[in-house]
Formats: sequence, structure tokens, C-alpha cells
Amino acid sequence: MIKPIAALALLATSAACVTAVPYGPAAKDGAKGYLVQPIESNRFRVSYRDNDAETARTRALRRAAEITVENSAEWFQIVGAYDDQKNASRSGGSSVSVGGSTGSYGRSSVGVGLGIGFPLGGSSTPTTHVLEIITGSGEQPEDANVYVAADVLANLAGQ
Repeated sequence: MIKPIAALALLATSAACVTAVPYGPAAKDGAKGYLVQPIESNRFRVSYRDNDAETARTRALRRAAEITVENSAEWFQIVGAYDDQKNASRSGGSSVSVGGSTGSYGRSSVGVGLGIGFPLGGSSTPTTHVLEIITGSGEQPEDANVYVAADVLANLAGQ
């Protein structure tokens, strides 16, 4: 009877470790998922927030292709892109800190402290990948940052 209980506990523990959020819109500002901000009739700011930077980039690209198709366009051009981690707390990386103090409670004393931190696993700092795109149809600009929306959607299906 102990083995089935241990297996169930292991299954529950491993299920709790999986924190992948399915592709979709952000439920609120700062949540994981995508946000779209129209700038002009054919210009949009598309962002995707996720703990994994590569997932954020891939899903922002996917959403850009969806926006293009939703607006009856054939292609989109990325005119700006960046990763934003400004609202994330710092995690990961090594750190060293030194502190000191003096005090006098009727006598002199000096204290010195040294702290060293090492990451114990992967970083889960949320990253928001932001794209600014222009959508269009017909002749495409000669630019490496121009993507055919239907091709992007076919290649990123399920991501």
C-alpha cells in the first residue's frame, strides 16, 4: 500500500512543478500572456510575457502573425523589438555582499559581515518580449524583418 501512495505523491509533486501557462491573452496587466496595442490602422505593439524569454519571443511572433491575418493583411514587418524585465524581481546569478557596522552601548564594537549567494536552479524572471509591427498586403518591403503571416502561423502552430 505504501508504493501506490508514494507514486501518487510523486505524481502530485511533479504536476505542481509544471507551471506552463497556455498561449493566450494576459488576464490582467503584468500577467503572463499577450497584449496588443493598436498604434495606427496598420501598426501595432504586440507583447508577450512569460518566465521563459524564448517562449515570450516565439509567442509574440505568433501573435503578430495572428493580428496580421485578423486585419486582412498578408505580411508584417517588425520595426522594433526588445525584451522588458523592468518589473521583474532579480533572480538567478551569483552575488556577493559585504556589510559593516559600529555601535556603542557603553563600549566600542565593530561588526563585519560577508554574504555569498549562488543560484540553485534556473531563473524564472518574467520577461516581456515587445514587438512593434506594421502590417501590409501585396508587395513586401525588401527587409529581413518582413514575415508572411500564414507561414509564421504554420511554422509556430502549437507553440
